[in-house]
Amino acid sequence: MSYSFNVRAASKAAALAAVSVELDKVVTQQPVHAADRAAAEAAAVAQVNLLVDDDTRDVSVSVSGSLGGTWNDDGEITDLSNANTSVYAALLCKDVA
Repeated sequence: MSYSFNVRAASKAAALAAVSVELDKVVTQQPVHAADRAAAEAAAVAQVNLLVDDDTRDVSVSVSGSLGGTWNDDGEITDLSNANTSVYAALLCKDVA
């Protein structure tokens, strides 16, 4: 099972709050990701905290992850055998609307 999403916000705190909301959605849609949710959020926090504080720019965070293993007849993964999390964080020019 895999997922991918991007959030964009005016501050680091707002971006991380949005990441948390999106990870909750992932777990709701794919309950197996309860197993790696904390690791994905910790990785996002670590990457975002590397960025300088700059109120003149937006914060963009892309998160993707996957888990694999043996699938049972109910479509659930048992015996996890692989896991992946990727996080990219960047400061972007503010959107001008």
